[in-house]
Amino acid sequence: MDLEGFLKENGVWYRFIEKSETIHTADAARAAGIELNRLTKNLVSKTDSGEYVLLIVPGDKRVDLDKAAKVLGVKRVRLVPFEQAEQVSGYPPGGTPSIGHKTPMKIVMDGSLLSYKTVFCGGGSRTKLLEIKTEDIVRIGKAIVSDISV
Repeated sequence: MDLEGFLKENGVWYRFIEKSETIHTADAARAAGIELNRLTKNLVSKTDSGEYVLLIVPGDKRVDLDKAAKVLGVKRVRLVPFEQAEQVSGYPPGGTPSIGHKTPMKIVMDGSLLSYKTVFCGGGSRTKLLEIKTEDIVRIGKAIVSDISV
């Protein structure tokens, strides 16, 4: 998967930041010197009807799967295991971007992230972060914006 090609093709402003290899959001924020609340957790999930969904929440919060299910109009949403997440998104956990995935997925983004012009997310590998405009996540990803974090 060529993330940079996808971003250019879709007219997305972006900036990559190199960092040491990390998997977890808090470690990535420390490694890159970025505030944890501006670094997103991009969580590959699956609904009870079998649809894959990407849930995006600030790094300093946890996803509320019940809220996400309600927004999506399903009974249940569960996180997929790391190995399966990479197969679905095309990126390793810790490197999953907010847009541009191998498998098309609905995207649900926590509304609190709209208070930032840009956020940071996985940059396609565990050694890169991607800075992207929140409006582009909504525009390109056709993201549903709602309160899905605690």
